[in-house]
Amino acid sequence: MTTTPALDDALGTTASWDVGFVSCAVHDSSGRLGSIGDDKRVMRIASVSKPLVGYAICIAVEEGTLSLDAPLGVVDGHPVNPELTIRHLLAHAGGYNFDGPKPLTAPGKRRMYSNTGFDLLGAALSEAAGMPVARYVAEAVFAPLGMANTELRGSPAKDVWSNVRDLGRFLDELLRPTLISDPTFVQYTAVQWPDLAGIVPGLGSYDPCPWGLGVEVRGHKAPHWTGLSNSPGTFGHFGGSGTFLWVDVDAVGGPLAAVCLTDREFGPWSLVVWPALSDAILRARSTTSA
Repeated sequence: MTTTPALDDALGTTASWDVGFVSCAVHDSSGRLGSIGDDKRVMRIASVSKPLVGYAICIAVEEGTLSLDAPLGVVDGHPVNPELTIRHLLAHAGGYNFDGPKPLTAPGKRRMYSNTGFDLLGAALSEAAGMPVARYVAEAVFAPLGMANTELRGSPAKDVWSNVRDLGRFLDELLRPTLISDPTFVQYTAVQWPDLAGIVPGLGSYDPCPWGLGVEVRGHKAPHWTGLSNSPGTFGHFGGSGTFLWVDVDAVGGPLAAVCLTDREFGPWSLVVWPALSDAILRARSTTSA
């Protein structure tokens, strides 16, 4: 592991956070650059589950188990909108509210962040693969990446349990993909339906509100949980349990990624200290690259 005083100082700012536990790590394409806290402590990562499940679905698409754009028709024994596709649900464009079984709009009309949509994705994947979604995600993503302490224990929208060590391995994969092809990875991180407006829960309304296939794309959202200096192409996710993960492909000096887990639920405090940490991490990279 390579670290610098500037990066150590950046990570050290987490000591002032009003949390009982915090662990963070920073990676680039060579691996881990620095970390702080107990990276082995396992906890629920809430909606940071979605990028992991989205990645598994991309693998299922490449295998031919699922299709991004074929109409779903029926999911878990229930008919759905005949226009609804896997792509819609991954990009929160399926028309479903945050929670609730009935769609509020037709697919592709608005960015409506939805746990229901990801539960439908889990059901569709389970049916197509002939196995529980937790097993598929484990065999497709966790096992090949060596994420031995990561497990989906419930809803694919919010119930993955993991630690910083394992999520660092996922960052390594996002920085240098091995499980999916380059064209599929481009789809994973590309903005789907770029003109859609919507709401990021806990942050606000944005027009547009860019999203990829299971990952939020930063764009020009303000305020935001990433830093002011994160590039518009930054992608990742935060979780209501006090967690976040981002990859900035356009960072000074080359792609850079960070993950952070805490034991305090997301709230106004997060929008103060998380962006400051992200900016400090990027500033440390900029100083090193100068």
